[in-house]
Amino acid sequence: MRLGRHTFADDAMLVMAIVNRTPDSFYDKGATFAEDKAMERVDLVVEQGADIVDIGGVKAAPGGEVDVAEEIDRVVGLVARVHEAHPQLVISVDTWRAEVGEAVCAAGADVLNDAWGGADPTLVDVAARHDAAIICTHTGGVEPRTRPFRTGFERDVMAEVLDGVLGYAERALAAGVARESIVIDPAHDFGKNTHHTLEVTRRLDEMVDTGWPVLVSLSNKDFVGETLDKPVDQRLIGTLATTAVSAWLGARIYRVHEAAETRQVLDMVATLRGERPPARTIRGLA
Repeated sequence: MRLGRHTFADDAMLVMAIVNRTPDSFYDKGATFAEDKAMERVDLVVEQGADIVDIGGVKAAPGGEVDVAEEIDRVVGLVARVHEAHPQLVISVDTWRAEVGEAVCAAGADVLNDAWGGADPTLVDVAARHDAAIICTHTGGVEPRTRPFRTGFERDVMAEVLDGVLGYAERALAAGVARESIVIDPAHDFGKNTHHTLEVTRRLDEMVDTGWPVLVSLSNKDFVGETLDKPVDQRLIGTLATTAVSAWLGARIYRVHEAAETRQVLDMVATLRGERPPARTIRGLA
């Protein structure tokens, strides 16, 4: 897998830490809206073991209008600062807009994380032009920044998810994005109710079996809250449980708020799978 300037082994499991340059995030309520605070967050998650930062300038949920110019103003300066301060770090930007993609790639972004499933079909051309990676998600064609309402699937939910992400991946490939720089994402909760999201999660190995690397964005989402009847600030345990299952099933990238905890879960699963040795083994040997 190659993400912009960076390459990774086939069995690597990567932590993608969320950095919101928004005043109204559902999770941090604007704690990193100021650029200096966002940079402090980047420094922290790097220390905690993050491999990637995912910088976003527009929250996913409905809210105040953020036009292209405002989104660019929120993210480009931070991308440039991170690129200079942490050259070893993969920089991803959460955007569905080609104009924003152009600006952030010019500033040093390695990945375009399109959470809205190709709402702007020219985003793949931007990724190809800049030799950037792209995240291909399934949203069922919903409008950006809308919530699902009485969502249904005519066929099996995983079949439709696979159709969506594989079709997007092939469009990216045809546009000139390198095969090793295309990642697929079932987009938990996006265009789905909790039943759909749970079904996709338990069958995640079907996505892994396609051969494309799989990203999952599980962190503190509604499907966790509804499953356990917990508010946003009490969803960490459910998130980490789902992370462990997803890791066992073969997902490669984990978009998260809690980087340190996720790193430990992924390391433990990798060791259980025989892909990573224990950090130390002295019990019963002395």
